[in-house]
Amino acid sequence: MRMTDDLILAAKAVRENAHAPYSRFKVGAAVRTGSGKIFAGCNVENVAYPEGTCAEAGAIAAMCAHGEYDIVEVAVIAGSPDPVPPCGGCRQKLAEFAASSTPVTMATVDGGQMTTTVGELLPGAFTTDHLNSGAQ
Repeated sequence: MRMTDDLILAAKAVRENAHAPYSRFKVGAAVRTGSGKIFAGCNVENVAYPEGTCAEAGAIAAMCAHGEYDIVEVAVIAGSPDPVPPCGGCRQKLAEFAASSTPVTMATVDGGQMTTTVGELLPGAFTTDHLNSGAQ
């Protein structure tokens, strides 16, 4: 089993727990940290739409709750015909904890896959370098 395969399996399993009564669009995500641990999250919708949580944000929150802050690999899975990339906000969240070269595998429940990197998903990411250069 490739390393990515276990991430996709973790994302697929947690996707089943998604709370998506409004969109009916379940998403699962899993991140692997530098220590090798896997943390997973699913989307959680709210009747007040903007108050929901994306799967990637849930996986990142679980990772941080366990004292880990270094993402080395990402997998996202959804029940769509084509692989679905993280939304813009989640791309920025991933960039907070992952290197630009960190692989991101997007998958479908039917087995489709596409792999890219955090940097390709979010070129020109806002980083701490921007904060440090503006502080006076």
